[in-house]
Amino acid sequence: MTPKHILVADDQTDVLGALRLLLKGEGWEVTTTTSPGGVLRALEADQFDVLLMDMNYTMDTTSGVEGLDLLSRIAGLDSSLPVIVMTAWGSVEGAVEAMRRGARDYVEKPWDNARLMATLGAQFELGRALRRARRLEDENRLLRADGLPGLIAESPVMQPVLDLMERIAPSDANVLVTGEHGTGKEVVAHWIHAASKRSDKPLVTVNVGGLSEGVFESELFGHVKGAFTDAKTDRVGRFETADGGTLFLDEIANVPWAQQAKLLRVLQTGELELVGSSRTIKVDVRVISATNADVQAEVTGGRLREDLLFRLNTIEIALPPLRERGSDIIALAVHYLQRHSARYDKAVEGFEPAATQALMEYHWPGNVRQLDHAVERAVLMARGSSIQADELGLRPTLEPGEEAELAELTLDQAERVLIQDALRRCDGNVTEAAHSLGLSRSALYRRLKAHGL
Repeated sequence: MTPKHILVADDQTDVLGALRLLLKGEGWEVTTTTSPGGVLRALEADQFDVLLMDMNYTMDTTSGVEGLDLLSRIAGLDSSLPVIVMTAWGSVEGAVEAMRRGARDYVEKPWDNARLMATLGAQFELGRALRRARRLEDENRLLRADGLPGLIAESPVMQPVLDLMERIAPSDANVLVTGEHGTGKEVVAHWIHAASKRSDKPLVTVNVGGLSEGVFESELFGHVKGAFTDAKTDRVGRFETADGGTLFLDEIANVPWAQQAKLLRVLQTGELELVGSSRTIKVDVRVISATNADVQAEVTGGRLREDLLFRLNTIEIALPPLRERGSDIIALAVHYLQRHSARYDKAVEGFEPAATQALMEYHWPGNVRQLDHAVERAVLMARGSSIQADELGLRPTLEPGEEAELAELTLDQAERVLIQDALRRCDGNVTEAAHSLGLSRSALYRRLKAHGL
């Protein structure tokens, strides 16, 4: 269990004694002090996860001026330290001013044990996440200086993934990235390209699953003027554009069967012909592909050529869903909160305890992409300086009892139910439904058509 170190400041020794007993019983390491000067000395000498402090001390027992002054000084020492203030006077004005000075939350004396522990637990998680995010930002700044995009991935389940990425990135091996919608497959492709010997050459991205058979060859291989009715000029294909660099083929399992042989030939030989031309062009391209499908099931079902799969997955990287990434959820939420707060120029700095709990308990069917969307929505909807749970807009994907019923359905039937549920929750808005499912708008339209919806 992660140790939790709290500094408690109050000038009443009976209050400190009661809090020490309560907090130690809940697994906290407790340090206490009785004065503002003691708080500053403790912060200079040690690092704490949370500071719980009274607003009034012996020099001034009612106004809270000492506490407000102390908050300003604490911000200069450690702006990432979560501070929760206590006041016996129930002053809303004083609590608001304390929040302006940097406090994350407040509790009234006498405190409610359950609310106090929930508040401390939420601020502990947020404080750790904020520090991780800032540390990662510093590391990512160095990585970006070296041409590498940043990654927020510290959970244990992501460590084997990161190790594999680091090992294979410098090679020219083709890579297949698998995982549910919204797990960050394109982010992985960008990182691998940036860490490869081809980083000074183009990274070209194409959603091959979204290409119709009529334009597939033209998009990937190019065409010459007059090759077909609308071919007004010559067109350079994606393979040729990516020559010397990396080609990222998204939704690879959705490539029509008839086009898979043409794609396989280029992967085998490095040679292609523009549509309408008999001239052969040689290309040097590393291919990173991605899919949310079970590729072995696609091969067994006759929808994906096995020889094409062999060419694509010299190395396979399987990304875990967000619900399995534990501590990354809050770190990512803090990252998106900072980004969207800056984007929309809103002073939103954290999450209420109930919002933190909602983030950790939600199933995240749309994974990281859905988390980003939920936090962006919450920033826009925020009524104050902290996100409240209802502002995240998270609702159960299924009604009670539906999950058991869903388990009895075939995959096609289950997908239809989930799509209908998403559309119902989003009042028929396809864009919102696609976000909630972790799909692109075009991908959802294809599934709607497939299910006759």
